[in-house]
Amino acid sequence: MQLNSEYWNSRYLENDFGWDAGEITTPLKNYFDKLQDKSLKILIPGGGNGYEAEYLFSHGFKNTFALDYAAEPLQNLKKRCADFSNDQLIQNDFFEHKGQYDLIIEQTFFCAIDPSLRSKYAKHMRELLKPGAKLVGLLFSSVPNAEGPPFGGNKEEYVTCFEPYFTIERMEPCYNSIKPRENRELFISLVKK
Repeated sequence: MQLNSEYWNSRYLENDFGWDAGEITTPLKNYFDKLQDKSLKILIPGGGNGYEAEYLFSHGFKNTFALDYAAEPLQNLKKRCADFSNDQLIQNDFFEHKGQYDLIIEQTFFCAIDPSLRSKYAKHMRELLKPGAKLVGLLFSSVPNAEGPPFGGNKEEYVTCFEPYFTIERMEPCYNSIKPRENRELFISLVKK
């Protein structure tokens, strides 16, 4: 299976995206509602249909960027949020993306990449963050799934993956997951070393 832009675009075109909650999920909404600095430069990689980007943008976080391998979900976001700048809708391979951000949001992206790329993911996330900046979001805490995506994992694996690049501020079971994901998510807050 080639997890390339054609693969992901076809999943959206065929409405084969079971990971899509249809709206922002509670854990991220609650986190965003506590953010004060509207000038933060925020990246949401593998942002899919962009409910998180839409929520942030509509709440004054105008420096939010959505990155996806596939064109279709970015177009879906633009249809719902016409004022979202085209320059902030980035169709690209995450591993080729360059930039510096104050905050990166993880929402169903880590589980979509081949597990062999997880260390590369952690290293590249660190490269994209400004000094002292954070990677915040959700990771599935479930039995690894070799047949994915989505690919599962567990806290011990994630600690090993992220510790070389981040100080783990928080990595704990999520108390306010949406029903289909109850007891299957870890909330993370990782600070760039």
